[in-house]
Amino acid sequence: MTNPFFSLDEIGAESEPAEMMIFPQVDQAIYERRRQMAGTVVNYKEMRMRYSCAIKEVRTKFDVLNSEFNVRYQRNPITSISSRLKSSASIMRKLDSKDLSFTLENVENHLFDVAGIRVVCSYVDDIYMLAKALAKQDDITVLKEKDYIKNPKPNGYRSYHMIVSVPVFFSDQTKNMAVEVQIRTIAMDFWASLEHQLKYKQEIPNQTQIVRQLSECAEQIASVDRQMWQVRQQIEKSEDIPTEEEILLEKLSRIDIAINE
Repeated sequence: MTNPFFSLDEIGAESEPAEMMIFPQVDQAIYERRRQMAGTVVNYKEMRMRYSCAIKEVRTKFDVLNSEFNVRYQRNPITSISSRLKSSASIMRKLDSKDLSFTLENVENHLFDVAGIRVVCSYVDDIYMLAKALAKQDDITVLKEKDYIKNPKPNGYRSYHMIVSVPVFFSDQTKNMAVEVQIRTIAMDFWASLEHQLKYKQEIPNQTQIVRQLSECAEQIASVDRQMWQVRQQIEKSEDIPTEEEILLEKLSRIDIAINE
């Protein structure tokens, strides 16, 4: 009796090996290419995971510094912390701009802004304090620093940039990962956000005039930052200097509040 689940061609192909009928052979070169691609995808996902963990490590360090200042000086120098992991498309564009092929080795050895953290402060002096405190930590290695506050970009951009290396501990290895850190004031962040939005607008008329106006706004914002810092200094100088006993009592009264914040 003929089996209805087999075609006439299959019934007549009795001379062919069974494995050829059920599992046709795949070209070995194609198989190897697919296997390598699958391995690369897994390794790429692991690399992104390592960068994500490095962000957590550095962010925790800033959270600790913020908590310390809250307890010691009853103020928080950091108003917000944000982070980002560069997209695969951005990574490819960055490698293309450097005439490098898309490999994991090129990403780790030639790109230092795959992982990024932005720290926003209230005052300019907080920026330098936090940068110095981060650089002093034993497990942090500063690879590069750029001070765009003292030396703004031509368009008026201001911020303090650091590339740091931080060890990340995994179950089977320790990897030193690069993280880009940007530290800026609220005013600097406000300007940079608006400038970033306007930069990607298409077909803007009077572009030269707009660039000039943005630069003027950046100068005005920098002036406001300096004035606010001076106001804070005047307020701090006018306050009565507390005794050591008063400082201790104040700290004790705020222990529960500070720990829970």
